Amino acid sequence: MKHGKRFAEASKKVDRAKLYEPAEAIALVKETASAKFDETVEIHIRTSCDGRHADQQIRGAVVLPAGTGKKVRVLVFAKGAKLDEAQAAGADYVGGQELLPKIQNEGWLDFDVVVATPDMMSVVGRLGRVLGPKGLMPNPKAGTVTMDVTKAINDIKAGKIEYRLDKSNIVHCPIGKASFTQEQLMENYDALMAAIVKAKPAAVKGQYLKSISIATSMGPGVKVIANRY
Repeated sequence: MKHGKRFAEASKKVDRAKLYEPAEAIALVKETASAKFDETVEIHIRTSCDGRHADQQIRGAVVLPAGTGKKVRVLVFAKGAKLDEAQAAGADYVGGQELLPKIQNEGWLDFDVVVATPDMMSVVGRLGRVLGPKGLMPNPKAGTVTMDVTKAINDIKAGKIEYRLDKSNIVHCPIGKASFTQEQLMENYDALMAAIVKAKPAAVKGQYLKSISIATSMGPGVKVIANRY
């Protein structure tokens, strides 16, 4: 992959052979953020899990204390009084079965998170082929299949993010924006790492986290000490 001059200059500040303390890595990531927009700070965690086995899966959600720095659009599938509750709680879109053709046929996907009440999952299930590949399918483990739509919406708007293994057994998550203070990014880093460590499957033996790196969306990766997890 070819990178531009800005990336090359930023890369010179990073010692590729060094494993940094988290605070040191975050300071360096902030320093190397050079894009003209407010870059997202991302963490990439390589685990020793084998996601092909159900007992080695990692999936959950955590509220980042300092938020994500991103405006999140929430779609809620509900009916009756829960529709009104979702609207009152600040959902961007609410509805039921009538939304299916709009999503299936018109390709409408102007939302970032989907929440559904359990009684609507038979309807939402029909959207599996559309929502599944985009990581938008509601899931009880992530707290997005729930009767408490107010709490779900409030948590998401406050900075709740989902984490899960990809096919390479890596977890990719945002922990804020480059414009965040060092303290805000550290708060978010600590909250996410605590959740990932707590989610360690019992079937995984030995060192759980193989490597951790932090980077902005346009910047070089900075490796973080991982052997303490």
